[in-house]
Amino acid sequence: MSDHYGSRRGFLLGGAAAAVALATPARAQFTGAIEGEQSIRERVQRNTMGFRHTDWRDHFDTLQPHGAILTDIASRCLHFWSADESVYLLFPCSVPMAQEFERRGRTEVVLKRDSPVWIPTPNMRERDPSLPERVEAGPDNPLGTRALNLGWTYYRIHGIDDVRKIGRKASNGCFGLYNHHVEELFDLVSVGTRVRVI
Repeated sequence: MSDHYGSRRGFLLGGAAAAVALATPARAQFTGAIEGEQSIRERVQRNTMGFRHTDWRDHFDTLQPHGAILTDIASRCLHFWSADESVYLLFPCSVPMAQEFERRGRTEVVLKRDSPVWIPTPNMRERDPSLPERVEAGPDNPLGTRALNLGWTYYRIHGIDDVRKIGRKASNGCFGLYNHHVEELFDLVSVGTRVRVI
């Protein structure tokens, strides 16, 4: 009886995973299948919960004057709403690799950088002395093509040099987006845009 139940359960979960994959927009699909060690149930649950519609009113009292960004560590995605609600974007992103690098709460965009230079933080260089002191703009730059500095020192929303990091716990505290996604976001965001990390 238990073997039959287990097979049926696996079949149903597999069907649910396929349904979620088909119903999820292309830019969100990557997050649903990123870590092979997770069970189908965990992947389906995270994908379903992470990419359902999120209402900005649950996180912000207003979108004025510059819109708002919500970054969700659990579902590994970033939401953006424009001030007039005409634009809503949802992107998969990389998130901090360990709880010690996470920072949650409210901040804002304090600086926009096109073709940013990357300078590892002192803690990063202490953990890995082989890191360069500075990486100029270009394809090997860990910040990708754009960076939005947040009000917290060393925390940013930025592009990425290695797309395999998207949807994974792979950063030292920042949120990495595909370069074409961060470029789209960069053009819509102003200094002063509210940001909440949950």
